[in-house]
Amino acid sequence: MSATALILGATGQTGQQLLQSLLSSSFYSRVGEYGRRTTALEKIPADLQDKLEQHTIDFEKLDTSGLNAKPWDVVFITLGTTRKNAGSAEKFVKIDREYVINAAKEAKVSDNQRLVYLSSAGANSSAPFLYPQSKGLTEEGLARLGYKDTIVFRPGFLAGTDRGETRVAESIFGLPFSLQQLAGNQHRHVGQGPRGGGQAGERQPPPAAGATKVTLKDGTSYTVIGNAGAIELAKLDL
Repeated sequence: MSATALILGATGQTGQQLLQSLLSSSFYSRVGEYGRRTTALEKIPADLQDKLEQHTIDFEKLDTSGLNAKPWDVVFITLGTTRKNAGSAEKFVKIDREYVINAAKEAKVSDNQRLVYLSSAGANSSAPFLYPQSKGLTEEGLARLGYKDTIVFRPGFLAGTDRGETRVAESIFGLPFSLQQLAGNQHRHVGQGPRGGGQAGERQPPPAAGATKVTLKDGTSYTVIGNAGAIELAKLDL
């Protein structure tokens, strides 16, 4: 069995790892990269370039994006930003939540598609702080789009992100790790884990993935996987 994959947000640190993992996987026969920018072809191994199709899109004009031109089997979203990089709370919400949900909605053309979203540790729609609240609201908005499976990865705060913002996050959430501990292979595991999640789906994750189900008040549910689970899913056969 093979599947097709669409990825939004492939130029970020984790998105780069996920894109390479998808292209290297025999499970995925075709990979579509959509975004405001796309990956330079020289970063893609020559023998994998034919497997990739790239499209530059405007998230303000998704009706012309072509996201709904074909039913991608698995839609991966690693798109996101920080308030600092966005420039304001309003712009942060637009990029981190509205663009993500609207793009996922545009890409849904079949009830058999699977959605995999890279969120963050501490995501909670009721949180008093903007970042975790936005991530939680985004998760819930994606779950309500009606994909066959919605799988959310909640990695810890990533090495290589803004150090000041990460320290604030650590102090808020009491995360039991340091930036040094998260360096090295972290982005690789977090990037490859979603590839395995898209392959396994909600119903067949290995027990070691530690997947948990979140059920909202309206009965909508989705699956959440943390750092340890991402590492386990990264081990699934390519």
